[in-house]
Amino acid sequence: MSEPALILVADDDRTIRRNLVRLLQSEGYRTSEAADGLEALASIQSDPPTAVLLDLKMPGRDGLEVLRELGPALSDLPVIVVTAFGGSAAAIEAMRQGAYDYLSKPFDLDEVLLTLKRALHQRSLAAELRSLRAEVDVDEAAEDVDNDPQMVGQSPPMRDVYKAIGRAAATDEPVLIVGESGTGKELVASALHTHSRRGEGPFVRVNCGALPDGLIESELFGHERGAFTGADRQRPGRFERAAGGTIFLDEVGELPQAAQAKLLRVLQRREFERVGGTETLKTDARVISATHRDLPKDVAAGRFREDLFYRLNVIRIAIPPLRERPEDITPLAEHILRRLERKYGWVSLSLTPKASQKILANPWPGNVRQLENFLARAAIAARGRPILPEHLDVDESGSSLAADTSEAEDALPLRALLAEVERRAIQRALIACEGNRTKAAGQLGISRRQLFDKIREYDLHP
Repeated sequence: MSEPALILVADDDRTIRRNLVRLLQSEGYRTSEAADGLEALASIQSDPPTAVLLDLKMPGRDGLEVLRELGPALSDLPVIVVTAFGGSAAAIEAMRQGAYDYLSKPFDLDEVLLTLKRALHQRSLAAELRSLRAEVDVDEAAEDVDNDPQMVGQSPPMRDVYKAIGRAAATDEPVLIVGESGTGKELVASALHTHSRRGEGPFVRVNCGALPDGLIESELFGHERGAFTGADRQRPGRFERAAGGTIFLDEVGELPQAAQAKLLRVLQRREFERVGGTETLKTDARVISATHRDLPKDVAAGRFREDLFYRLNVIRIAIPPLRERPEDITPLAEHILRRLERKYGWVSLSLTPKASQKILANPWPGNVRQLENFLARAAIAARGRPILPEHLDVDESGSSLAADTSEAEDALPLRALLAEVERRAIQRALIACEGNRTKAAGQLGISRRQLFDKIREYDLHP
């Protein structure tokens, strides 16, 4: 029979320390005590605990100094900080330093036990994961996923995509990549470029939907000095910069009619003039375009030139949405988590079986981009440790709350996007629980104190 977990209680308040020790011992845990930061560090060194309850404000060395001293050890030692100021900068800094969670004084004893139980469960899962990885001896260092944004998936639809990329890469003909938002059209374009004879040349990306109408021609074809107000020097356009390589026109369906006409000329004659210029320039850049729009429908409605459509659509590659290749979801998720591990130096990030089930049950209307953002949120909530079901921002119907965000919100900075999704999740939980904060906290998988802090932070009014 395994020995009970050893919990170190570090707090300079003897009464709080003794009450916590009695509580933990009544639940079957072994305990050790420290009255300040120096004692805590010495105790961790001499008799390593399974978890730590750490007060932030202590003599000698405070809780933040202890966290900094522990450093990388925090990936295997869950530390729950205790503070009288739950929303303070110190609590935020503690989380940034790697603390598992924080409890605000005065704390609820049930909340202490629940938080500790979760921390120990994650620690156990992390240890199991490391053991399994050691057994299979996977050399993940050989795969630099950060510098090789590869496509992932071996489903029949994705194998067809790989074959199409291989065939198209052998030519210089224009390629039109079609697929829903978030399916990875830029990855396909990049793979086409990399595997073509132009792979050593530049890969120039243009987001046609993000360019103001008045600047599109200047961006694509460049301008001469004095061509318009603010044009104080000659500037080469994207087609010039893509010489010898590939120009990728993302969201080409958003181009206005005037720019469509000039693009058609480039495809037909391989020539153009800079804005305000008279010199005719030649281009040898290969054109790859992409769109989430139904271009034949836009052609029929007069929104997109038919002749340009046929010029762009010489080779067509259709990327299947994630819902049509569910067998790729798990390897995609693992690939994303490994990339996050490398980015943040985590060592035990993984999906637990129940979390995997929730991931697989989601239709992912936002496709791979939505899955990436979703897993980034979950990984942050799990502090880089194994992801539990309560870390997943999924409602009871199996639909991700992130699916409700608009395309405009996809452009938000990640921090703002996370905050907005968190605010919506809390708001929904409060409505579903008719304002009962205890029930809402339980549904969200957080403590009541954390819920109270978030309600204040987002100025929510149940």
